[in-house]
Amino acid sequence: MISPEYARLMAAYNAWQNRSLYEAAEGLEPAARDADRGAFFGSITATLTHLLWADRVWMNRLAGDPPPRMRSIADSVREVEGWAELRAARAAQDARIREWADGLTAQALAGTLSWHSGALGRSLSRPVWVVVAHLFNHQTHHRGQVHAMLTAAGARPGDTDLVFMPGM
Repeated sequence: MISPEYARLMAAYNAWQNRSLYEAAEGLEPAARDADRGAFFGSITATLTHLLWADRVWMNRLAGDPPPRMRSIADSVREVEGWAELRAARAAQDARIREWADGLTAQALAGTLSWHSGALGRSLSRPVWVVVAHLFNHQTHHRGQVHAMLTAAGARPGDTDLVFMPGM
């Protein structure tokens, strides 16, 4: 089982890494951010938008936050319109995840979360700690895709190693 401290560490890491990726992506032309690069969601922008959408889905389930605008994984890439809105929404979402993690308790992590999975078309129940671990693992997975696309586009994101995170 993970701890509240682990969730806080991962929330801080998530925000740090997103700042790095968005800063690197900011240096690209919009067409380069939106170009299909062969990733699952196609482009840098689409992958970052899907990741924002997924974080909203999980925070809705974990913390009762408002649900995302889009209802399906396929539509997740249209959660927000435009780069400026995406950047602002990402910063706000990262702050929200950190706020939530700061209040997380061992008791909450020991509970069970039940929800309807649109992806699977059925109801699921899992230990909260598994869902929280998934939240952070999903972020890392898609950020890795974005990092590779940014590098291929000539951008240079910062370090990704957790042990190099400022404040460690």
